[in-house]
Amino acid sequence: MSEHLIPVDLYNPGQVLACMGFLEAADVLLGNAKGGFDWSDAEKVVFRLQADGAENPAATVLEFLAAATPHRIAPKGFIDDDMKPDEAAQRNNDDEDTAIEGLSAHPVDDESSMTFPAAKGDRMSLPIRFGGGNHPVIELGHWADGSSRNSFKLYAGNRSAEGIARAMLAGVREKPKKNKALGDIRSKGIRQLWEEQKEALIADPFDVLTPMGGSFNFDPRGAWTAIDAGYSLNDQGHQVESSPVVEFLAAWGLEHARPDEFETRKVRYAVWGVPLSPMLARAALCGSVSTVPCRTFVFRLDMSGKNKVVTFAEREALP
Repeated sequence: MSEHLIPVDLYNPGQVLACMGFLEAADVLLGNAKGGFDWSDAEKVVFRLQADGAENPAATVLEFLAAATPHRIAPKGFIDDDMKPDEAAQRNNDDEDTAIEGLSAHPVDDESSMTFPAAKGDRMSLPIRFGGGNHPVIELGHWADGSSRNSFKLYAGNRSAEGIARAMLAGVREKPKKNKALGDIRSKGIRQLWEEQKEALIADPFDVLTPMGGSFNFDPRGAWTAIDAGYSLNDQGHQVESSPVVEFLAAWGLEHARPDEFETRKVRYAVWGVPLSPMLARAALCGSVSTVPCRTFVFRLDMSGKNKVVTFAEREALP
């Protein structure tokens, strides 16, 4: 069994959720994964990630994500009549192997999901599938959860889950210039960070930041809310720095677990101090495991237009 220590800010909810994502991913890719938080050194809290084999489990997960291309999945019979030409062009630009057969009535994937999580498909929140070949096939779609659980979908507006996932994994390109097959990189994803800063990304995956546009809104370092002061990031075309690793792995971490939204836009989560398997860690995240050392934190979901954004947390005082 191998182990890797991931530096983590316990007051950043997105990083804690991303630790859960690392644990889920390592379990699928390597097997028998366990993870727990070590706060014995208050100056350097780490998430201890363990998994079978001699490979570095964090590096294995990052390498897998750097090569991944997500595709939308939908229930049988779903037809997307609303795909805009620029959205279809961006998909072609992001992935040369993804064929776009027309700009309307676009077939989202060659296969539909065996178990679709909602009663019907919403084009902006369809689940995604990636992997395959020599790797397992992964389906993520907590944002489309139609059960009684809180879907914890934070993004809104004219952004699709697949588009956000592609941006977090492969970055976003400009429209190609004349006589060029691909446009220049506008914002980087895990793929570019892996190619350019591999060692730094492995050593401290949550702290390799890059300017980003739209995201799942999990990393509070990239969150912003309007102050009605005559300045808009969107209007000025400005971007904020955040972590695509946090954004994507937090989404994976939420696939089988949820923090506790105990009041409207007030959320509680827990971190646990011993190595746990994914099944137990899912329960520990929402504070349901009382037999292991835990610390709990509370944060607010602020509003940025129609989007909800994660804020930094405060440690919850003991009763």
